[in-house]
Amino acid sequence: MSKNPVYLPTKNHYEILDGLRGVAAIMVVAFHVFETFSGDRFHQIINHGYLAVDFFFLLSGFVVAYAYDDRWGKMTQWDFYKRRLIRLQPMVIMGTLIGAVLFYFQACGMFPLISSTPVWKMLLVMIVGFTLIPLPTSMDIRGWQEMHPLDGPAWSLFFEYIANILYALFVRKFSKTLLTILVVLSACFLIQYLVMGPNGDVIGGWSIDKTQLHIGFARLLYPFFAGVLLMRVGKLIHIKGAFTICSLLLVAIFMVPRIGGSGHLWMNGLYESVCIIIFFPLIVSIGAGGSITRKYASKVCKFLGAISYPLYITHYPLIYLHLAWVKNYNVSTSTGLWGGVVVLIGSIVIAYASLKLYDEPVRKWLTNRFLKKQS
Repeated sequence: MSKNPVYLPTKNHYEILDGLRGVAAIMVVAFHVFETFSGDRFHQIINHGYLAVDFFFLLSGFVVAYAYDDRWGKMTQWDFYKRRLIRLQPMVIMGTLIGAVLFYFQACGMFPLISSTPVWKMLLVMIVGFTLIPLPTSMDIRGWQEMHPLDGPAWSLFFEYIANILYALFVRKFSKTLLTILVVLSACFLIQYLVMGPNGDVIGGWSIDKTQLHIGFARLLYPFFAGVLLMRVGKLIHIKGAFTICSLLLVAIFMVPRIGGSGHLWMNGLYESVCIIIFFPLIVSIGAGGSITRKYASKVCKFLGAISYPLYITHYPLIYLHLAWVKNYNVSTSTGLWGGVVVLIGSIVIAYASLKLYDEPVRKWLTNRFLKKQS
């Protein structure tokens, strides 16, 4: 195997899966907007919107296996890591930078540490955030004990990188049988936490402590490696209207109210187990097996797929800002929801601008610089 960087052309995308990733990203933003007006985890308007992260993990495992399983004879592990870094890291930096710019405008009672955080400490957190190295709770500058307090959703990218490393080191070599065993054990790990755990949901994963790391790995291991297994098995479902059907299924799953209440936590845990273990792979199988026949639908899926990751990784600083505005000025729910619409639209605009003016040019330069084309 050559030690020189090898350029590997991008494979064709699954258009419907791209579109579904965008649908899920938009639902995440809407979930976070509505979260401002909810009292607790039992009374969310889009109650299960956080499950989009688990869907992203499954999609990611499927796509990584599709893109790289048959390429290990042409690249080293370092080539793989470079490709993943080039794909993901530029927008991590952008999301962190936006979070830093807006940080002091987010001060409110919900974020008690902002007003007392010196600029030098915020800038230090920003620089560390550029690397995606998780911060201990002792370095918190917001008051929510996030490992990335300038851009909360970056926690899932931290776990995404862990999954990519595990895939490159070990899982890519697994037989289907061994991979199936890993997936089954991971499903048991997830079910145990959801059904027998203290909350009856998968909310969490964003702090460096024993409890949150437990949640993070429970959320990561099954969906990511189930996605890899689904790709290798290749059992796709071919039906008409796949994008519409899958989009409606996703929205329905996210919109289902909390099940069981505080007295029966296991009921909601069982619901989320079924969604993550059964319905998400089913949706990906239908999406990957479907096809787009109309040019308009193809453009919609392409657009949604293009903005999905930038939208997910840059929107949360605006959510912090929206929350501070609502709390500081006692904004009514009706007015606040209109503000939430502005946040949603603004997040999409920022995501698209970041994609076109920053992410795509930077990734193109990095690809030309570090992934040389074969002569």
